[in-house]
Amino acid sequence: MKKNSIELIVGLFIIIGVICMGYISIKLGKVNLFSNDHYTITADFTSVSGLKKDTNVEIAGVTVGTIKDIRLKDYQAVVEMDIRKGIEIQDDAIASIRTKGLLGEQYIEILPGASDVVLADGDELFDTEPPFDLMLVIKNLAVDE
Repeated sequence: MKKNSIELIVGLFIIIGVICMGYISIKLGKVNLFSNDHYTITADFTSVSGLKKDTNVEIAGVTVGTIKDIRLKDYQAVVEMDIRKGIEIQDDAIASIRTKGLLGEQYIEILPGASDVVLADGDELFDTEPPFDLMLVIKNLAVDE
């Protein structure tokens, strides 16, 4: 009888441990299993050099979403962004690829527009600016001399 109760306690302890590890993994991975508190918009860029999936989308320095996917379509990079519900992005807003610091990570900054038309789930942002290419500037300076 005592052996069965020890085995039961150890089994419960292991089950609780596995549940805790799963919860921590989901929270640290920023996975939303059951909530639908985001909507998706896309934007086409001529280049997304250095931009990665799961990096931030910001407005005025405030994170409003993340990059969900980056894919190639008709020789253009299509960036799919998850934006928090409640954040309204006008259809004339501009999406720019920026760098944190001189050599920091790339992210997308959205400059708000003045239109009354707000993007909905699945809409596309048409005004985009590719990343600043420091190597191209250095190359141009070296050739000009």
